[in-house]
Amino acid sequence: MKKKLFLVLSIICLFFFFRVPLSFADSNFSTDYNVTYTIGANAQTHVNLNIVITNLSNVYFTPSYQIQMGFKNITGLSAYDESGSVQASAKTDSKGTTINVSFNQRVVGIGRKHTLDISFDTNEVAQNLNHVWEINIPGLSNTSDFNTFNTTVIYPSLLGRPAFIKPSVYPVSSISGNELVFNKQQLGTSGISITFGSYQIYGFDLIYHLGNSNLFPISTEIALPPSTNYQDVLIDSITPKPVNVKLDGDGNWLATYYLSPSQDLNIEVKGKAKVSLNPKPESLPNDQVPNYLKSLPYWQSTDPKIKNLANQLKTPEAIYNYVSRNLSYDYARAATDNQRLGAVGVLSSPDSAVCLEFTDLFIALARAAGIPAREVDGYAYTQNTQERPLSLVKDILHAWPEYYDFQKNTWIMVDPTWGNTTGGVDYFHTLDFDHFAFVVKGLNSSYPVPAGGYKLPQNVNSKDVNVRIANSFNPEVSLRPEISIPDTVFSGFPVDTTINIKNTGNTISNAQGITVDTGFLSPKNQTVYFQEIPPFGFAQIPITFTDTSFLTNTGDTVKITLGNNIYSKNIKILPIFFYKWVLLGVGGVIFVIFGIVLSVVIRKSRRVSVPQQ
Repeated sequence: MKKKLFLVLSIICLFFFFRVPLSFADSNFSTDYNVTYTIGANAQTHVNLNIVITNLSNVYFTPSYQIQMGFKNITGLSAYDESGSVQASAKTDSKGTTINVSFNQRVVGIGRKHTLDISFDTNEVAQNLNHVWEINIPGLSNTSDFNTFNTTVIYPSLLGRPAFIKPSVYPVSSISGNELVFNKQQLGTSGISITFGSYQIYGFDLIYHLGNSNLFPISTEIALPPSTNYQDVLIDSITPKPVNVKLDGDGNWLATYYLSPSQDLNIEVKGKAKVSLNPKPESLPNDQVPNYLKSLPYWQSTDPKIKNLANQLKTPEAIYNYVSRNLSYDYARAATDNQRLGAVGVLSSPDSAVCLEFTDLFIALARAAGIPAREVDGYAYTQNTQERPLSLVKDILHAWPEYYDFQKNTWIMVDPTWGNTTGGVDYFHTLDFDHFAFVVKGLNSSYPVPAGGYKLPQNVNSKDVNVRIANSFNPEVSLRPEISIPDTVFSGFPVDTTINIKNTGNTISNAQGITVDTGFLSPKNQTVYFQEIPPFGFAQIPITFTDTSFLTNTGDTVKITLGNNIYSKNIKILPIFFYKWVLLGVGGVIFVIFGIVLSVVIRKSRRVSVPQQ
């Protein structure tokens, strides 16, 4: 199957609904379903529907049966009833495929049963995404239409134990074998999602368009996809290279560029991201907590309506449920560039929400309830065209919130937008491998701008974000320290210098210490610490050596130890009057003074009169 990648602001539905219209009143019949999905090692799925229709009346019978399913690609369709093969046809439209079956005989009488078996193959249930397998099982449009509805999923043993199952009716740790069974209450309207794997790897190619319309040079920056507690990022290349790449307060990687007057600059960034299901611990210092409780534009946590609602909800899960159930995704609005409503605005217009409003309302309510929260903007991955409500002509990103869990000691990402558009899939307790963060916004509700948002008038419709499934992920950290101390220093004076540490690898370094040792200069041993350095970035560490005797005349070696590597530089410590430029200067001064004195003497000698004889 040709794989496609779609960038979405949100999705209509992850699952496909059974709709079973009958040519008679439903109250006169009851239906029992047993559906089996047998998934092959090639990700092809054989679907078998065993349907039992029971008469509840002596008057009505079932001449035909119709099932609408969301699968567009159906092959090998066959159908049977008690008397053998029956005629079956399939018609595909934008909503999926409608299967029509005509029965061979009429079954009349209370309690009489009609049994129907329908089978087909499809490649839309399971997807092999290299490091991750995803299985999506249809939900039911209305569970009350069915007396019973049991679903069996048989997956290849080679996949091992699932990473997660939604809804979480099966504790993953208790699963053995390769067969799962769900009833209609568990299946529900949202369906079932089963995912295998421990991480997903994405490759990305990004283009940033910068421009300076001023008559003077400016400094500006772009946001690179950063490593977070959910993902690790490699930056393989940046063309042209930035002046520096540094971290901001939310952990974003900001690359600095200088633009000349009237200069336009296109920047190409290539790299990979490894997205995990479970977040790594990430501490939030107590002095930083107030920063994520502030009321900011779009996150009006001090608004009376927001405060009142937050006092009722109180917990992150209650806030998530309220937002996902009370807002409605506005697909028409998502297709246009409309003004961002913010949390207060969407409370007044709950039927006109896109992912930003779902995110804004969650953050504002969480902050009002005393729960640190912030926004994540990034990329949403899906393979099914039914889940793509927006065009890929432009770079349309997704937004979702995260809150800080003090018990788990980490930030937790949730997605109330997808919880709404999928009919209730759980995006609170477990997210997925499909959310790839480009930027994190907590200290500012509008900045930084994610990749795809850097446009100039001449390329406003260009596609600047390309993401694909990738295979390998090879992180490399390479730190190179350089000390800027001169070859010769003056004795009798303190020496102030800096150590520049460049990250020439492809991923962010850890916070660590660097040791500086000398043989003569004091202190002879000192350790200084520096924070993480993103790829293509550098850090400057100030170093000071105390003054020495004015008559010191010796050599010294400055050794820098970083990890297992030692870097050395030999220097000379000379009295200031031994320094050649000082000697030349002093000599020059003496020469000038001597010249001036000599000139004065000559002038005076010329003025002496000689008597005539």
